[in-house]
Amino acid sequence: MTRNTKYGIIRFTTVVVCLACVVWVSPLPAEKAPVNATWPEFHGPNRVNISPDKGLLKQWPAGGPRLIWKFDKCGAGFAAVSIVDQMIFTSGDFGKIQKVLALSLDGKLLWDTPNGASWRGPYPGARTTPTYSDGAVYQMNPHGSLASLDAKTGKELWAVDLQKEFGAAPRRWAMAENVIVEGKVLYCCPGGEKGRIVALEKATGKTIWANTEIPQLSAYCSPIIATHNGVRQLINLMAKSVVSVEVKTGKLLWSHKHITKHDQNVTSPIFTNGLVCVSSGHKTGTRFLKIASDNRSVKEVWFNGQLDNCHGGLLLVDGHLYGTGCRMSPLGMVCVEAASGKTVWNFRPLSKISLTYADGLMYGMNDRGKVWLVKADSKECKIVSQFNLPRKNRAPTLAHPVVFNGRFYLRNGNDLFAYDVRGPESK
Repeated sequence: MTRNTKYGIIRFTTVVVCLACVVWVSPLPAEKAPVNATWPEFHGPNRVNISPDKGLLKQWPAGGPRLIWKFDKCGAGFAAVSIVDQMIFTSGDFGKIQKVLALSLDGKLLWDTPNGASWRGPYPGARTTPTYSDGAVYQMNPHGSLASLDAKTGKELWAVDLQKEFGAAPRRWAMAENVIVEGKVLYCCPGGEKGRIVALEKATGKTIWANTEIPQLSAYCSPIIATHNGVRQLINLMAKSVVSVEVKTGKLLWSHKHITKHDQNVTSPIFTNGLVCVSSGHKTGTRFLKIASDNRSVKEVWFNGQLDNCHGGLLLVDGHLYGTGCRMSPLGMVCVEAASGKTVWNFRPLSKISLTYADGLMYGMNDRGKVWLVKADSKECKIVSQFNLPRKNRAPTLAHPVVFNGRFYLRNGNDLFAYDVRGPESK
């Protein structure tokens, strides 16, 4: 298939960050991640970023867990991994071109397919993790090239230029949304005048609806889909507010102001039991909102300015939020009581880290490649184990970690590492 880009005509052949992170560990059964043999998208099944793994190591050996393999041809970028059908998917920049890659579980390249131009602006590199659904992977590049590829071969099935179709405009740090698929529909947020949020047929890329009610541009956030009082809705942060649209029609249901410096809303919203949590950096802070019974408005329950998560992600475990403040915050990791919004404690040794959760422990990596295994509760925070990622690239390590099927996946620029974190009883 031939496609026009800002670098000319590129002929695509078969030859894969933002940076939004939310981890939701909910006591409610409806919000728990299912035991699933796949990790099909950014943050895994249902985008709750909870690994179904059990029997993992409770402490790592000195120097870290055993390295299984390293793949050193991912290209530049911050994309995480999705894992389906014995394949690992990610993306990276190779010169002027961005590619989507598929690897085998032993770290061998299966295919790589170009998807438009790479990002040459601030923080160059691929941002987004491919989303898998029914034999295809979907990836948005930093200029708004949205492509569907055959998961087995990498063959391009269709592509949509979001700038041309909906007036999307890459912001200062490019387009960084991890697109979401449900049923036969793909949803994304171009943020253009002809489509702030849109729904496309996942099989063809044809437009189903395009919302133009929202007055703002997109930010760098990846949406979630949730049901409240029988209404299925897509919730996301735009440049200056959190919004919700009905997935069937694209109609705007509600919005609430959430303004941050540089319109840098990155961290995905959290939803449970009619409540929505949003957080942003640069002293913006975290707020909890309650959706009205008719889904037409929200009320702010509380606001906490100490937990101003930029893009590393939040954990909500047993009624408490855990996350790190922005780079300008001296607090490190912060624990906040979800019911009241009050800060319980802060732990300075852990700062600016990306988080995930598995088998009762938090896994984190900071922007300099330091990796931690953390035990935290409402009373204290304890570092169980730590090691330094053996990185050659000194670019910031902003990719979000993944724990799945006994492996711990960490990305640093061109390199993807797979570590064995299975406990003795699981081997």
